Amino acid sequence: MAQPCALLSVWDKDGITDLGRSLSALGWQILSTGGTARTLREAGLKVTDVSEATGHPEVFDGRVKTLHPAVHGGILARRNNEDDMSMLAELGYGTIDLVCINLYPFEDTAARIPPVSNSELIEMIDIGGPTMVRSAAKNHADVVVLTDPTQYSGVLDSLAQADGNPSGVSQEERQSLALAAFQTTAAYDAAVSNELENRFIGQDMPSRIHLSTGEQTSLRYGENPHQPAAFYPAAGEFTGLAAAVQHGGKPLSYNNYLDLDGALKLARSLQVTCSNEPHSCVIIKHTNPCGAAVDQTQVGAWKNALASDPESAFGCVISFTQTVEKATAEAIGDHFFECMIAPGYKPEALEILSSKKNRRMLTLNPIEPRVEEVRLRQLDGGWLAQVQGPPGIDWGQVKCVTDKQTDDSEVALARFGSTVLAEVKSNAILLVARTETGCATVGVGPGQTSRVEAVRIAARRAGDRARGSMMVSDAFFPFRDGIDTAHEIGVATVVQPGGSMRDQDSIDAANEHGMAMLFTSTRLFLH
Repeated sequence: MAQPCALLSVWDKDGITDLGRSLSALGWQILSTGGTARTLREAGLKVTDVSEATGHPEVFDGRVKTLHPAVHGGILARRNNEDDMSMLAELGYGTIDLVCINLYPFEDTAARIPPVSNSELIEMIDIGGPTMVRSAAKNHADVVVLTDPTQYSGVLDSLAQADGNPSGVSQEERQSLALAAFQTTAAYDAAVSNELENRFIGQDMPSRIHLSTGEQTSLRYGENPHQPAAFYPAAGEFTGLAAAVQHGGKPLSYNNYLDLDGALKLARSLQVTCSNEPHSCVIIKHTNPCGAAVDQTQVGAWKNALASDPESAFGCVISFTQTVEKATAEAIGDHFFECMIAPGYKPEALEILSSKKNRRMLTLNPIEPRVEEVRLRQLDGGWLAQVQGPPGIDWGQVKCVTDKQTDDSEVALARFGSTVLAEVKSNAILLVARTETGCATVGVGPGQTSRVEAVRIAARRAGDRARGSMMVSDAFFPFRDGIDTAHEIGVATVVQPGGSMRDQDSIDAANEHGMAMLFTSTRLFLH
């Protein structure tokens, strides 16, 4: 058997010395470039520079070093093709049996704060690396391709069992490594495309959408037991739910993820619109908020959020925006919830919460205030994209259109109510009220085809607490019947976008009933 040859050229040097040492011990020749070659030599390994194999020096500050037929011929030549092997011998090139490459850190460079210049970022676009990876992956029947340090040990075990013979790596293993390699280059290209689109074009909506993810986590099932499901983290550094740490309990389900996402979005929005209140609590059931509160105390936020609809909150998902305290855990007591997400837990609080079976507590630290971002939704035949974030209401332009006027306290309550309402499925009506030390929902009417029916549902949930409350609507009232119904249940103030041809009818109704009404000029539909 001819001496097998490995080409090692990596940005991330983790494990590369051990890989090189093990390959050398198995009788392999090592080709390398630049910093990788230097690292291997410093470890005492014999290394042949790629420039020696190509007969051509690295040029243009390393921009061109492996783009040469000696490299790609050695990778791509089909070992079972006589013409390929004759041509390779005629050219005087040898075969390359293993390629170990990881790429320039484009994504890490793009994420730097403050942002790097375009010229600096461009230099982090790897050319030779992806080209070698793709060549090796294409010819995986003859070449082993490694793109991640976690792959090294498995391949070395296979080679060791075969006394260093490349044939010791099975075709199944080669196929798996090749797939990972193509996924790596695809993700890399997506990252480059997305970042340059943002820098060069800078539109609210991208001209194209390129998706890339990390490795999936299989879920027990989807929304229903007959539906397979998985969670795919966004590519790059973990953020959001991908970065959350679970403290015991069974794995999260598809529905858990949906509800946690809803809880997290609303909690993050409240940090923007109600920043004067230190504590927020959100209770989600089937992706809709059934209770939310901001308060000077965490216990108060929990109790007021729960009071909005304790029946629906059975088996809920809960979010807090501050570390969960012992007193809060004690107040929650035996209440059954599926999941909780917070920036952290006091040890005593976690102990109390964990005492009940099947609860899942997650830590996401920090829970950052929400910002506007492009969100995607798949539909039959394509994707929809829109910019989403906290409600984009300009409160400086909000108008009180009734004889009865509102004060600063009511405007603050309207800000809270609008923030919660923005995460309730349309048509939606929300009843909110002041508490002793904050604001809370008292009735939620989600997802109705009739806005009047949404008012009735919110009223039933609120009961007596509807009296003196504020009613917030995600869209205008086309007729005065919604205002009349609100008066019947005791609503004191109405908040709505306005914009109906019959706005004056709604204003007249509010004046007749002695109610105040704010027009925000901003619709808050959530379909």
